[in-house]
Amino acid sequence: VFQIQAFTNSSKFHVSEFILLGFPGIHSWQHWLSLPLALLYLSALAANTLILLTIWQNPSLQQPMYLFLGILSVVNMGLATTITPKNLAIFWFDAKVISLPECFAQIYAIHFFVGMESGIFLCMVFDRYVAICHPLRYPSVVTSSLILKANLFMVLRNGLFVIPVPVLAAQHDYCSRNEIEHCLCSNLGLFLAWLGMRSDLSLIILSYILILYSVLRLNSVEAAAKDLSTCSSHLTLILFFYTIVVVISVTHLTEMRATLIPVLLNVLHNIIAPSLNPIVYALQTKEV
Repeated sequence: VFQIQAFTNSSKFHVSEFILLGFPGIHSWQHWLSLPLALLYLSALAANTLILLTIWQNPSLQQPMYLFLGILSVVNMGLATTITPKNLAIFWFDAKVISLPECFAQIYAIHFFVGMESGIFLCMVFDRYVAICHPLRYPSVVTSSLILKANLFMVLRNGLFVIPVPVLAAQHDYCSRNEIEHCLCSNLGLFLAWLGMRSDLSLIILSYILILYSVLRLNSVEAAAKDLSTCSSHLTLILFFYTIVVVISVTHLTEMRATLIPVLLNVLHNIIAPSLNPIVYALQTKEV
């Protein structure tokens, strides 16, 4: 049961709660998707926890590259937990109602964690840039102090940058219809977050251009291959992350908002990425 208040002298209603209907067009059998979503969520929690324990228990992995990986694991679990439990509650218990404060909190959390993931990717590529292009300066540049400052900056940047999104959303008058054809409150969450990630992506592209230029100048093919191999897992995750964000943004611009494909991509991006990241690093990074 959702609560509504009638506007004075108006036939419209003021909405105090939303109803998340789930995936558009497949409401009758969308509950079958709960099993793969639950498995992906559990694998994301287990794999990222295992990454954290592995880094913590192995002194050889307590280096900047792997410390950033550990922070990324925390962000991944935060993003997956922001979205998946509510989705499963919709499918299993028909708990479709979400209050406005909860909805705006979810919008904030999604934007924050997606922005944090983009920021951590930038920190990781900076680490690889210094290690490959300026190896002699690496110990003096990438220090524990720098890692702490970089992460604090990312937390503050994303924590403050995304505040206007739920605040502006809360300023709207939501009248009459309170049903949302989505599993999330923010139908354009990733598209709006994309506006804040352009600078990260630009710096990442620039860094990889400089890395490639430095590697191509090496006389040894073996040394060049070794340097590039340290970037392979990171580059794989970046390509997946930004490609899906771009695809979601384009689908929202070219199609109606309440169509299945963008909604499905939005949900899967926020659960597959946290599941995929630790697996890619475990498979492609020998030390891990």
